Amino acid sequence: MESQSIGTPPPRKTTGGICQRSARKGSLYFLSAIAVAAAGLASRRYRDRSPEFLAEYAGDPLWALMVFLLVSTLVAGASTWLRACIALLFSFLVEISQLYHAPWIDTIRATKLGGLVLGHGFLRSDFACYTAGVTISFLADQVIDWLVHAEKFTTSGQSR
Repeated sequence: MESQSIGTPPPRKTTGGICQRSARKGSLYFLSAIAVAAAGLASRRYRDRSPEFLAEYAGDPLWALMVFLLVSTLVAGASTWLRACIALLFSFLVEISQLYHAPWIDTIRATKLGGLVLGHGFLRSDFACYTAGVTISFLADQVIDWLVHAEKFTTSGQSR
């Protein structure tokens, strides 16, 4: 056994560290964002085959959910609360930006990608849809974290 100086901490294990877990979590968030984006695009494409309420309102909560997942991809180690606040603020700012019409931004909105990201027209009801989407994201993330923590706790033999 090696001797250590008094006051020096023991060596740390580097496998499975916080950075690796955050990167793995970020990858899962990104893959989930792609799946949600596909669901959002499908909700627009097949709106004539959906119930009226879903056809009208499904896209905006899915968009906010995707924003939450993309924010989570970028800052996977941040608290769920902070990620939800950033996603909601971003969603609200994009909606408010739809009140601004200048040739340069309307040119961006006229493209398919620009229209999907920036939207076309301001609707107050979108604030409720974004809030619902981020709230569902927040709650789902909390439940998943709780389930993962509970599984680790029970499988480690600490409790049953």
